[in-house]
Formats: sequence, C-alpha cells, structure tokens
Amino acid sequence: MTIGRRRRFVYGVVAWMLGATIVLSLLESLELELFFVLSLIGLLVVVELTAPFNVTPRWRRRLVPVIVVGLAGFGYIVVRRILEILPEGVL
Repeated sequence: MTIGRRRRFVYGVVAWMLGATIVLSLLESLELELFFVLSLIGLLVVVELTAPFNVTPRWRRRLVPVIVVGLAGFGYIVVRRILEILPEGVL
C-alpha cells in the first residue's frame, strides 16, 4: 500500500519537473534558478496534495530536510536577486 503512494508521489514530482522544463524551454527562459524555484513549488504542492490524514509514514518524515534545504536555497536566490536590483550605495 505505501509503495503505491510513494510511487504516486514520485510520479507527481517528476511530472511537475518535466512540465516545468517543457514550459520554460517553450518560453525560451530555461535557467537553473527558475527551474529550481518551480521544482520547489512543485515539490511543496505534491507534498500537500498527497499528504495522508491520519498517520505520517516514515518516508514522508524524511522529506523535511529536503524541504528545509530547498527553502534555504530559495532564500539565497531571493536575497541575491534583491542585491542585484538595489543600487550600488544602498547597502
């Protein structure tokens, strides 16, 4: 039973990432940062949509460090983009 749910989760994440790659390439804006952000959003969406109501399986608890690292990477990207936008003498 859990193998099916785990497989459905993996299929959802892979489908989201493949769709993001296709859309970004069709828009001719395929960059690593955009792909990372869209993949993180997809991961968070799939985690929420496939979350069980009663019991959290052990394999889902192992996703927490992956999500934390992803959010830290997202924060780094946001800070770097803000620093690129700001004028030279502000900071």
